[in-house]
Amino acid sequence: RFSGTFVGNAESASPAATTSPPAVAAATLPAVPTIPVVPTIVGVPNTVAEGVLNPSEVKPPASGTRRARVLYDYEAADSTELALLADEMITVYSLPGMDPDWLIGERGNQKGKVPVTYLELLS
Repeated sequence: RFSGTFVGNAESASPAATTSPPAVAAATLPAVPTIPVVPTIVGVPNTVAEGVLNPSEVKPPASGTRRARVLYDYEAADSTELALLADEMITVYSLPGMDPDWLIGERGNQKGKVPVTYLELLS
């Protein structure tokens, strides 16, 4: 037979084996369940706030656009991004709540997210 160290053994269960987990383990768990929050930004379509960029719905801000020179070629990963060629000039701007590592880039009638690390911000 096995000794009484197993929790399921009713013959010789010790009080230590049947008590709740120590307070230290409980302290590492979050006290309140976390719920993801998607901010709603006035004047910006919800698709942008949720991380999905529909370039036709994004409008540049009244002020805050800048010119940027592209430092390296960049291949767009999906339709929300703008492909870039080294040494071209584009207009860029940021939207509230947007990841600071990305900007919205415009070239003619094309718009999309562009990584800041590929740009030299000018004016």
